[in-house]
Amino acid sequence: MAENSKKMSVTQLTIITAVNMMGSGIVMLPSKLASVGTMSILSWLVTLTGALCLAYGFARCGMFSKNTKEGMGGYAEYSFGKDGNFMANFTYALSLVIANVAIGVSAVGYGSVLLDIKLSPVSTALWTIALIIITTVANFWGASVTGKIGSITVWGVILPVLFISVFGWFWFHGHLYASAWNVHDVSLFKGVSASIPITLWSFLGLESASANSDAVENPQKNVPIAVLVGTIAAGVIYILSTNVMQGIVPNAAIAKSNAPFGLAYATMLGPVWGKICMALMTIACIGSLLGWQFTVAEVFRSSAVAGYFPKVFNKVTKREAPVVGMIILMVVQCLLSLMTISPNLNEQFNNLVNLAVVTNLVPYVLCMAVAKTIQIDAGVKAGDRGYTMTNVITVIAGIYSLYSMYACGNLALAMGSLVAFAGWTIYGLISYKFDYKAM
Repeated sequence: MAENSKKMSVTQLTIITAVNMMGSGIVMLPSKLASVGTMSILSWLVTLTGALCLAYGFARCGMFSKNTKEGMGGYAEYSFGKDGNFMANFTYALSLVIANVAIGVSAVGYGSVLLDIKLSPVSTALWTIALIIITTVANFWGASVTGKIGSITVWGVILPVLFISVFGWFWFHGHLYASAWNVHDVSLFKGVSASIPITLWSFLGLESASANSDAVENPQKNVPIAVLVGTIAAGVIYILSTNVMQGIVPNAAIAKSNAPFGLAYATMLGPVWGKICMALMTIACIGSLLGWQFTVAEVFRSSAVAGYFPKVFNKVTKREAPVVGMIILMVVQCLLSLMTISPNLNEQFNNLVNLAVVTNLVPYVLCMAVAKTIQIDAGVKAGDRGYTMTNVITVIAGIYSLYSMYACGNLALAMGSLVAFAGWTIYGLISYKFDYKAM
C-alpha cells in the first residue's frame, strides 16, 4: 500500500499526458490552417485518429518491451536490430533539433508583433539565432532551474488556448467560418493533405506518454487509458481553439498573421488583451525552447553513451550539463535558421515543421512495425486480450505515418530521405561495435 500511494493515479497521468502535448507547437498553427481554409477540420479528424492509434501502439510497446530505458530505439531493436535502434535515435534526435528552430521562429513571430517590429527574412533568422544562443547558454548551469521555468511558462500557452476554446464561441460568426471552407478551391484530398503535417506537429511527443509506466498504478490497464484520454483531450482543445478562431477573425488576416492567437484576442477583447496573449505566448515559447535545448542535448548524450553518437556528446560539466554537445547543437540550429530563410515567417515555420515531422515519423514507423514482435517476445499470444487489436491498430498507425510523410511534400521527403541515407552511412562506420562477426 505504501508503495502504491507514491504512484500516480490514472487521472494524474492523463493530465500530464495532455499537458506534455500542449506545448508551443500550437502557437503558429492557426495561420497554416487558415491558408487551407476551415476544411482543415477534416485534417484534425484524420490526425486525431492517427495520433490515437500511435499513442495506443506506444502504450502497448511500453508495457511489454524489456528495453523501455532506450525509448523508441529500444523498441525498434526488436525487429531491426542495432541498425533500427540507431536509426530511431538518429532521426528522432535530428527532428528535435529542427523542431527547436521552429519553436524559436514562433517566439520571434509573436515577439515581433508584440513589439510592433517589422522583420525582414534575414532579421527573422538573426533574431532566431540570438534566441537559440541565449537559451543554449542558459542551460550551461544544469537542468534544475530550466525545468522549473518550463513547467511554469507552458501555462502561457495552455491558459489562452483553453479560454478561447471555451469562451471564444461568444464571438463566433457562422458565416465567417462557412465562407472560408475552401479558400483555394482545391480537391478534398489535397485540402486535407495540406494541413496533415501541421496538425500532426501539435501531437509530436505523444510517444513520451508511455515512458511513465513504472510510476503509475496498474500500468497495463491505466497507461493505455491515460494515453488515449490525454490524446483525445489535447485533440479536442486543438480542434476547438483553431476552429473557433476562424469564426472570429477573417481567414485572410489569420493566414498572414505572425501571432494568430494575439490577433484573435485583440478582436475579441481589445488590443490590450491581444498584447497580453502575445506576451504570454512569447514567454511560453522561450521557456519551451529553454527546456528543449537541454532535452535535445540529453538525447544526444544518451545515444553517445550507447555508442551511436560521438563521445564528445557524452562530456558533462560538474553540474551534469553536456555543454560541449549543447554548443555543437547550437551551431547546427543556427545553420538551420540560415538555411531555411523564407520570404515570410510563416513559410519558414512551415518548412521547418514539415522536415521535423518527416524525420520524427521514421522512428514512429519503426516502432509500429515491431509491436507484434514485442508482444510475442513478452509471451502474449494470439487469442490473448489485446493482441489482435494491437496488431490491427499499429498497422493503421503505420499507414497513417507513411501518409503523413507524403503529405509533408516533396522537399521535406527529399530532405528526410537524405537524413535517413546519411544515418545508414554513419551506422556503417560504427556498426563494428555492435555484434559484428566476420563471415
